[in-house]
Amino acid sequence: MLPERPTREQLKEHFSADQFATRATGCEAVEGWKGHGVAELELSDIHLNALGRVMGGAIFTLADFALAIACNIAQGPTVNVATTIEYLSATKGSRLTATADCVKEGRRVAFYDVVVMDDLGVEIAKMSVTAYRPTQSA
Repeated sequence: MLPERPTREQLKEHFSADQFATRATGCEAVEGWKGHGVAELELSDIHLNALGRVMGGAIFTLADFALAIACNIAQGPTVNVATTIEYLSATKGSRLTATADCVKEGRRVAFYDVVVMDDLGVEIAKMSVTAYRPTQSA
């Protein structure tokens, strides 16, 4: 389990096991603590769809990765069980940043909001998540 305030290097090492987000997509863990996570994605041609825009799946993956950071630090494993995402604008920037924050937490269920911004200050997407912390088996 990560400490309450892990360093950027500790985050990168811990979340490097999420190979789809880190290796395949290129997401990078930036900061995190219990209930808060930030991830970034440097955009390249691999992230573009047939129309030359950033693919929704790349944006979703970045937002989901920020969520993973926020809900898996200093607490038991947590999974995403329900998500809605709204794509608000196409990016003209070269980097996306997703910030996830817990808005309400219970014993097993928590609610998170995730905002994706580009490096030009444009809000690209927002995501609402219901997360679940399963019972730990002994």
